[in-house]
Amino acid sequence: MDIILVPGFWLNASAWDAVTPPIVAAGHTVHPVTLPGMGSVDEDRSGITLEDHVDAVVAAVDALPADAAVVLVGHSGGAAVVHAVADRRPGRIARNVYVDAVPMGHGSVINDELPVVDGEIPLPDWSVFDEPDLVGLDDDLRERFRAVAIPTPARVASDPVVLSDERRYEVPTTVIASEAFEGFDSPSSMYRHFMGAGSPYTAELAAMHDYEIVDLPTGHWPMFTRPVELGEAIAAAVSR
Repeated sequence: MDIILVPGFWLNASAWDAVTPPIVAAGHTVHPVTLPGMGSVDEDRSGITLEDHVDAVVAAVDALPADAAVVLVGHSGGAAVVHAVADRRPGRIARNVYVDAVPMGHGSVINDELPVVDGEIPLPDWSVFDEPDLVGLDDDLRERFRAVAIPTPARVASDPVVLSDERRYEVPTTVIASEAFEGFDSPSSMYRHFMGAGSPYTAELAAMHDYEIVDLPTGHWPMFTRPVELGEAIAAAVSR
């Protein structure tokens, strides 16, 4: 399988460095993506849109051989990108894997509440995040994360997701759930609770024809806190 790895906010292809060895060992080819504007802190990202990120991953899919089996993996905000790519190329995608995220519906925005500075979103102070986000992210990992963090283009966070092809619901889907809020026994139980309650947050996932939710308990950034286990979970999802 050809596996395209799409990072979430503040990260680029390097975020997957410690995740890929188990995937490669399982016989797959990995393609970590650096999205437009995320190559370095010095880039001009003021005009970059969510659709630019989607187009970049569509181009990565189109660059692979037509008979290649393609899996898309998206972490956090990258999950919205991955789902939009499946909407554009539903016949090319063998599986979508969402890491601590769910597919977002048409018209949704990833997160328009993050603080914007001069048209971009720097990694905020840790106090902005909920405690479950930060589980496992000790002081050393926080320092490492902040050292490599690149501001996310503001419009990526606030532009509405555009979807139009219902064949996206036919793409087999894995959610790797890694954080749970108080009152839930596991990350997957939290997602299933939202689905049972008819939450708009999980409506797109509930509409998928073939989905699974896999637990990998930690915080929101398992590529830092449990990278080997994340790679193994991705490889296991692909094998299905």
